[in-house]
Amino acid sequence: MVVIKNHLIKCFVAGIVAILPIAGLGIAIAYFENQVAGIWLKQQGFYFFGLGLLILTVLIYLIGLTVSTFIGRWVWKRVDGVLGQLPILGNLYQTLKQILGYGTGKGGLFQRVVMVPFHDPERYEIGLVTVEPCPESDNRLGVFLPASPTPTSGRFVFIDPSVVVPTKMTASEAMQVLVSMGTVKTQATQPQGPQ
Repeated sequence: MVVIKNHLIKCFVAGIVAILPIAGLGIAIAYFENQVAGIWLKQQGFYFFGLGLLILTVLIYLIGLTVSTFIGRWVWKRVDGVLGQLPILGNLYQTLKQILGYGTGKGGLFQRVVMVPFHDPERYEIGLVTVEPCPESDNRLGVFLPASPTPTSGRFVFIDPSVVVPTKMTASEAMQVLVSMGTVKTQATQPQGPQ
């Protein structure tokens, strides 16, 4: 009887573990479809389930295609400037941009992107320098080590500048690599060598 009970429990748990990601995905798709499609799109005669997400996906792709062209970048720069000048909302917009890794350097939240050794010299993790050598921490760098695929979480460390490896990545490229868990390649994902 114990063997049957253990077998049933094992199969039941295995079934739950197998179904949870699928069920979670299904719930997420249904929720976002409902939010995107809203009442207007659902009342159209041509509506089918998933049309809202399909339209959203195509729209995001077209925006990405537009901002990756010369003219699109010029237009986006103008839109970005206008959004940054809005009273109150402009500050929120700039803060969100910095959290997401746009605008490195003196005006940005992140100064530069580095590789930080992870447990041994052969493995590295992406680090975003927020504080250049800080006198209060024995001239160590303040580095945010974002988690993947949710780079808004992670940990903050003070680290000796001699152990970090500089990269050519921008903070936004680093965020893309983290969110995609490395599937998005940038032209600057290779370390440049020790400082």
